[in-house]
Amino acid sequence: MEVNMLLTYKECIDRYGSDYQLKKEIASGNIFMKEKGIYSTAENISDVEVIMRKYPKAVFTDRSAFYYHSLTDVIPEYFYLATKREDSRIKDKRVKQSFLLDEIFDSGIEEILYNNMQIRVYNKERMLVELMRFKSKLPFDYYKEIIQNYRRVSEEMDFGLVEDYAYMFRNGENIMNQIQMEVL
Repeated sequence: MEVNMLLTYKECIDRYGSDYQLKKEIASGNIFMKEKGIYSTAENISDVEVIMRKYPKAVFTDRSAFYYHSLTDVIPEYFYLATKREDSRIKDKRVKQSFLLDEIFDSGIEEILYNNMQIRVYNKERMLVELMRFKSKLPFDYYKEIIQNYRRVSEEMDFGLVEDYAYMFRNGENIMNQIQMEVL
């Protein structure tokens, strides 16, 4: 049995030879069109997989990252993705995009296994810094839930890394003070 694969239109043409052959494969149920330009060898595929395939340079951040790291049980309404400043605007109603400077974009990216798929997400240490940076934009109860979960996992975290991430920002010292008061 073939492992489920997501393919772009170009990969399908390379694989099946022509648009006509691709349409025949779709009609016979061997491949499924998930959305424009994205095809799958399986009928049921998660939106997370489609998003990762469509935007391979993007990184899950914000509410998506908190959810994928099990720091909240609130399922985000959107997929929150970070991209570099010069990357194209994502025109997808399911996505909330934030553009980051190159010098801060790469810090803290990791790949984790989520529902049997690899996804790119900022690590817990980077997300703790982001939580402090955007605290005022989050509902209080949501913020409190995430802070309590950070306290629960604080023993597993690398606070040297947290400090490195905090000092990437102008108010790094304030961020570290907040973390000291609320998490440690």
